[in-house]
Amino acid sequence: MQKTIQIGKYKISNRLPLAFMAGTCVIESEKHYLDTAKKLKTLLAKTKHPFILKASFDKANRTSVDAYRGPGLAQGLDILAKAKALTGLPLVVDVHEPWQAEDVAQVADILQIPAFLCRQTDLVLACADTGRAVNVKKGQFLAPGAMEQVIKKIESRGNHNILLTERGASFGYGDLVVDMRSLEIMKQFGYPVIFDATHSVQKPGALGCATGGNRKLAPVLAKAATALGIAGVFFEAHPDPEHALSDGPNSLDLKMAAQMARELCAIDQVVKKFK
Repeated sequence: MQKTIQIGKYKISNRLPLAFMAGTCVIESEKHYLDTAKKLKTLLAKTKHPFILKASFDKANRTSVDAYRGPGLAQGLDILAKAKALTGLPLVVDVHEPWQAEDVAQVADILQIPAFLCRQTDLVLACADTGRAVNVKKGQFLAPGAMEQVIKKIESRGNHNILLTERGASFGYGDLVVDMRSLEIMKQFGYPVIFDATHSVQKPGALGCATGGNRKLAPVLAKAATALGIAGVFFEAHPDPEHALSDGPNSLDLKMAAQMARELCAIDQVVKKFK
């Protein structure tokens, strides 16, 4: 049985129209984030598909100690609250430590657990305890079947608002590969499955002091994932990826993002009209 999760005014399911989770990798400034959020809303509204705004107030897993991390919890949540009021969109926000969960839940509709932290029990339980939906990114090191144990941790707190995200698996050193079978395996758990198109084309540590990537391949993988009948596609978009403060090499520019969204909606319509 495929479950349906209510996120704001949207219903999210593997059987319902494809949802988008999109935004900049990290909040670079209040003006930059709000301007980008408005532009993305305008672009994605044309698809008439659900759109959940993505953001991070802190990128705690940067390659270098000198990398930009974000404005921090207090200032970041203030900016996110303004973005939510301005756009009317629900928010999905990264949480890196258990103590952050309650504060983030005051603003975010979905608490997101980064892939590197998906086995951190205290973090998973803290997010589950807020009662908010929890989106868990499958670790690059984890088999898709192992996500069942993460699900059980969240369910043990009485929270059944769960989403699972595929974002590629480690392939040797400095590369990722996407096994599309993992989407089907995770769908068997019944919860909405999301495909992270832009993190899946990362090349960890490829730039020495930062992660590299190939944004041109993100739409290719997203199309393949959408053809399997999933709940949504996550991607990072930036007005000027070449000068983004985080994850620029794998972030889509706004034109690419809009084109990809249109193409994915067309595929989704063909796939799901039979269901």
